Order: sequence, then C-alpha cells, then structure tokens
Amino acid sequence: MTEKPKPNDQTVVLSDDQGHEETYNILFTFESEDYGKSYVLLYRAADEDDEEIEIQAFSFQPAADDTVLAGDLEPITDDAEWDMVQEVLNTFSATDGE
Repeated sequence: MTEKPKPNDQTVVLSDDQGHEETYNILFTFESEDYGKSYVLLYRAADEDDEEIEIQAFSFQPAADDTVLAGDLEPITDDAEWDMVQEVLNTFSATDGE
C-alpha cells in the first residue's frame, strides 16, 4: 500500500559532480509500506514555468519535521521500485489535472 502523495512547496538544493548547485522544487512526497521508504519527486525550479518538466525521484529519510534534506536523498536502483514510483506519479498527474 502506498500513502497518498502530499503536495509540497519546499525546495532543495542539489549539487552535480562539478559542484554546481541547482534549486529544485518538490512536487510531492509519499511513503510506501511495501518498500518501507519515503519518496520525493523533484523538478528544477528554473523549469517551473515550462510546459513540460523533467521529474527526478529519490528515496529519502524524512527529518523529524518531515522536511527533505539533499544529503538524505538516495537513488532508486530497483526496477520494480521505479515502476511503483512511476505509477504513483501517473496517479498524481491524473488527479492533479482534474
């Protein structure tokens, strides 16, 4: 079972391999009982007004106040886990447009 996604207005700053920092908006977070993890879906803040945005997903350990910290993000490496995250995103996208 997956907890309903929670829209979020928080941002997080990520650094690439060269140390360049970029601000990302958090689209939503959710928890999966099946995987025992929390997940966050992000998009670049600079792309906010674009018609299409690239969404990135990570698992994370939420802070005590449920905030997302860049240092807590972990890549999703399991194909079945990716499929579950994609399904949640598709559901969120379908209900967000209503």
